[in-house]
Order: sequence, then structure tokens, then C-alpha cells
Amino acid sequence: MVVQRSTAMVLPGSDLDIARMPGHWLLARLGKRVLRPGGLGLTEKLLESLPIGPSDDVVEFAPGLGVTARLILERQPRRYVGVERDAKAMRWTTRHLPQQPNISVVVGAADETALPANSASVVLGEAMLSMNTQQHKQRIAAEAFRILRPGGHYGIHELCVIPDDMPAYQKQEIDQALSSVIHVGARPLPAHEWRSLLEGAGFRVVDLGTNVTPDRFLQSARENGAALVALSALLTTTMPAMQATVAAFRGGGPANVKVIVGGAPVTEAFARSIGADGYAPDASAAVALARSLVA
Repeated sequence: MVVQRSTAMVLPGSDLDIARMPGHWLLARLGKRVLRPGGLGLTEKLLESLPIGPSDDVVEFAPGLGVTARLILERQPRRYVGVERDAKAMRWTTRHLPQQPNISVVVGAADETALPANSASVVLGEAMLSMNTQQHKQRIAAEAFRILRPGGHYGIHELCVIPDDMPAYQKQEIDQALSSVIHVGARPLPAHEWRSLLEGAGFRVVDLGTNVTPDRFLQSARENGAALVALSALLTTTMPAMQATVAAFRGGGPANVKVIVGGAPVTEAFARSIGADGYAPDASAAVALARSLVA
């Protein structure tokens, strides 16, 4: 009889006591592979908002089991580097990604990656700042800023406390309740504190919020010297607002600003009918279109 040692990969965290295992590794053990708050939908929304294309060098902090990494690679960036502090997670993700010289996952810390300065055009991390202390949050954001080239993008989605003026003792209660359940030191912040954190690291944050009026789009385009405005709709009920915004720019907006549209219910015919400068069916196409319009 010949007995061959199994080469099956062991899930990260599988050697930990279930009673104290971090929540994301427990979910992985139960079969779940999307381990971020917000699920796959929020990951896809984040990627849709990031201009990732064939000329981009992407760095992902804490890729976990590699679900987001695979979605990133569908956009065919020039280079992808995942920085993962857990060696077992690194090996798992490496095995589940294409074996190509421009794709790598390394063991490292998000606040000290050892990557060259100005080496990335896109850095992203999902719900990992929320799991760190305030000081560590600041260090991670500063590292993202250091490795980004000027004009690059840092994409995140994080746990947010609302309302903004919640008393400190209530925020502490939330931190303690989350940490006791998921066995990770969760520390969500109000929206204005997330903004301050990113601006303190050197990032420029433009947050228009939700239900933005055409006049607010115009104002922001003027204030920020925008060359292009991109509008996305997820529901047909929001498409009339696209038409109103395009009309506002045509009626009194800066002459050099281009307006492009996209999103699930939007078609190229609709884009032409409302006078948009272009239509893109997905994020990668939007990047190419934007670059062609503002080149």
C-alpha cells in the first residue's frame, strides 16, 4: 500500500480554538468566502468606483481568501500585489490566483509594506482599518499615501458609526459589543472622523453624499476643477436625475467638463438621448472612455 500525503490547503485560522476564533475565519470554516461586512455587493460597488485598467499597478491590503483579488484581476491591471500579514492566508490566496509574474501576494504589514514609494496607482482595503486602533489606522493610511503615485486612488469601505455626534460612551459600547462577538478589536468611526483620518494622511476627499442635486454637481465640478463627471445608476428610477444633471451642465456648466454615464439600467442609446459625452457598460470601459475624453 502506498500512502500519499495530502496536498490540500488548510484554511487560515483552522488551528485556532473555535470559541475564540476571529469571526471571519469562523465564517470561512463554515464555507463562506466573502468575509467583508457588506458582502460581495459592497466589494463590487467599491471596485466599480475605482479606475482599474490595464495601465494600473494595484496593491491590496489584507486580501484574505482572494475573492476581491480575483475580481481585480478580471480588470487586467498591469500588476497586482496583495499584502497579507497571515502567512496561511497568503499561501491560500497565492494558490487560488493565476500564476503569473505580474501577480504576487506577500507576507507583510499594511502599515509597513516595504514596497517602493510611488509604486501604485490604486491601493485598496476592505473593512480592515475598522479592525485597528486609531494610531494603527493612521499608520496604514499614511503607508497607502506613501506607496501611491500622485493622482492615485485609495479605495476603502469601512464600518461607520451614525449619527456623527454619537456620545463617546455609546461608541465605546458598540466597540465592546462588536469585539465580544467577532473576537477582533473592531473600532468603527463616524463619517467625519474617517474623513479627518484620510485628510490627515494627505489624501484629498471629495464626498458629495447621497441624493446629490444637479446644482451640487455643478458647484463641486467648479470648486475642484473637474475635467470629467461620471454618473452611475443602479435603478431605473434614478435615471431621470442623470438627464437633469447632464442638462444642467449643458445649460450653465463649465464648457470643458465631459459627462459620462453608466450603470445596470443605462444603455448607450439612453446616453445619447440625454446628451452625455459617453457611455460605459462597466468600470474598466469607463476608465478607457474617461482617459480618451480628457487626454
